[in-house]
Amino acid sequence: MTLPEPDAEFLAHRGLSHTIAMDGPMTCVLLQDWILPQGLNVATADLLIRLQPGYPDLPPDMWWFAPALTLANGGVIQATEVTESHLGRTWQRWSRHFNPGQWRSGIDGLESYVALINRELVRCAASAA
Repeated sequence: MTLPEPDAEFLAHRGLSHTIAMDGPMTCVLLQDWILPQGLNVATADLLIRLQPGYPDLPPDMWWFAPALTLANGGVIQATEVTESHLGRTWQRWSRHFNPGQWRSGIDGLESYVALINRELVRCAASAA
């Protein structure tokens, strides 16, 4: 599967190292060595975004990291306790969901979703301080 053009342009423009693979009906975007904010247990991790059929009209749901992330102080990050296997690897699932109407079909895409992920990472990392 190819990504919608705005998503492909976003990845290319940002120079993000990534691979795209299918996992059943899901299109997986694997962003390698994602830089994480201070306050987490590692400086980088691989970020997996799984796009359901119907994307970009339907929003992504949750995201995954490998290796698993904790707070730098060893604390557990809320709603990240589940691990799942995708693409032959074990991933930590970040259970985060949109409220109805929060995803704007035709407007939102990978760029806005990655921004949301980064905001959540910063919020979680700050809780370790």
